[in-house]
Amino acid sequence: MVDFKRLDTSDTGEQDDDAEQQSSEFAALYNESLKERPERDKIIEGTVVRIDQDTVLVDIGLKSEGFVSANEFRDANGEITVQVGERIRVLMTREDGKKGYILSKRKADYLAAWEKIGGSGQEGGIIEGTITARVNGGYTVDIGVPAFLPTSQVDIRPSSDAESYIGLKSKFKIIKLNQKRDNIVLSRRAILEEERAAIRDVTLAKLEEGQIVNGVVKNVTDYGAFVDLGGVDGLLHVSDLSWGRVGKPSDILKPGQEVTAKVLKFDRAKGKISLGIKQTLSDPWLEVPSRYPLETRIRGRVVSLMEYGAFVELEPGVEGLIHVSEMSWTKRVRRAADVLTVGDEVEAVVLGIDMDNRKISLGLKQVSENPWKTIAEKYPVGTKIEGQIKNMTDFGMFIGIEDGIDGLVHVSDISWTKRVKHPGDVYEKAQLVQAVVLKVDVDNERLSLGIKQLEPDPWSLAPDKYRAGAKVTGKVTSLTDFGVFVELEEGIEGLIHVSELSREKVPSAKEFAAIGDSLEAVVLSCDSRERRISLSIKAMQAAAEKAEFAQYLSSQGEATSNLGELLQQELNNKNNQ
Repeated sequence: MVDFKRLDTSDTGEQDDDAEQQSSEFAALYNESLKERPERDKIIEGTVVRIDQDTVLVDIGLKSEGFVSANEFRDANGEITVQVGERIRVLMTREDGKKGYILSKRKADYLAAWEKIGGSGQEGGIIEGTITARVNGGYTVDIGVPAFLPTSQVDIRPSSDAESYIGLKSKFKIIKLNQKRDNIVLSRRAILEEERAAIRDVTLAKLEEGQIVNGVVKNVTDYGAFVDLGGVDGLLHVSDLSWGRVGKPSDILKPGQEVTAKVLKFDRAKGKISLGIKQTLSDPWLEVPSRYPLETRIRGRVVSLMEYGAFVELEPGVEGLIHVSEMSWTKRVRRAADVLTVGDEVEAVVLGIDMDNRKISLGLKQVSENPWKTIAEKYPVGTKIEGQIKNMTDFGMFIGIEDGIDGLVHVSDISWTKRVKHPGDVYEKAQLVQAVVLKVDVDNERLSLGIKQLEPDPWSLAPDKYRAGAKVTGKVTSLTDFGVFVELEEGIEGLIHVSELSREKVPSAKEFAAIGDSLEAVVLSCDSRERRISLSIKAMQAAAEKAEFAQYLSSQGEATSNLGELLQQELNNKNNQ
């Protein structure tokens, strides 16, 4: 403060008095002006009186007004966020003789924020703020100045939806503070853990298995959800959400949702709690036997498809399975997706109920009449049919009888005489053929057909055609160590055993004849059941020699036998031997 009394004055009387009085008044006015003048770096309040393009005029209660740069009031879109008449806090940065006082709202806010932080107790103190944005490794929190909140400190179990925390107003704990570097690190998790610890013991003390509790969903995962019961979390597994089928837990649960659940398991030592929502509701399976008796027709919706069948929801929590074998009377269904799609409304028949395993067997084909029940009437054994070859296998071929119903011709029923190894050796797919119905098995849905049965079995005529003693001629078709096979007609062969090839000893049949040779022999026996004819050249030679001898005697007048009688006699001798 200036001492104006020390100013130089004259020694004259009145002039001295006037000068001293003026000097005192001037000193008083100057000192008063110093009192009104705001101190630098001190926050003061003022009223916005005018808003220009570049500046905002603020009345701070002095003779001169203060100016704040308009940029300090612009938002992200460039709009001015202050209005005329609004009270604001500012800081004087310097004095301009022409304009007045130069003020700053931004610096005032900065100092106010740090004063607030200091009042919160520095590190370890509690402060309120708002999460404003995500940054690398965490979030930005507005507490008057920007502060950093690490991702690990945002919650006890951070949500998978990181954006859900933006805009959240909460209390935070200051865990690191450096004003020189403007570095502030916060923790929301520390606050939550302290709050939970305060009520955790109370909750655990009164918690029991079987108890019905209320809670709030904290976090939703693929396998379930965590529910806050009051200082302690319980796991609500996806299998315990509903008696019905649940696709994803997030389909029915959201963070912050209030739920009522039953305590299924409680490990007090480890603090682990298992919860169930469906256990608070009545089990729909208890009424299944009365609601869905056997052979009842039901309607349901296909909710899932597997290779082996389709699951149909009858009501929430109750599903039945239609196996692929129960989808069609006539078609061979390999995959359920070939017949049904998810979402289809279907009608089916209840085939069986397994209460222990909570399974219901359903049938789709039972809704319509089984066409196999009329097959036996329409196609009795012995009926001749005509159809296309639908498919061929190593063991036979399938012939279409009518829509969806095929009959099987086994390879053994294709020909009486030919040895058929594969149907493709004789027929082609889609070829039109005739056959005879051999057997109808309704229970197993099988129809047996035969092609060779269209003609009589040539072996059935063989006993009359190839009587013992008859002389026959045939071509050699096969040579073995034990004899020679001779084809007498198509499909009918006879065997000349090596011992019957000659009256002389034959070491090997292969040295006696060659394939394609024509041989003459006599029939020893014919067995149509075993499909076997025994022939002999030796017997024929013996009979021929006897005939020659008899002819010689006859020329002497003593012969009475002919060749046929001699052959029969020779055959009888062989049979007796």
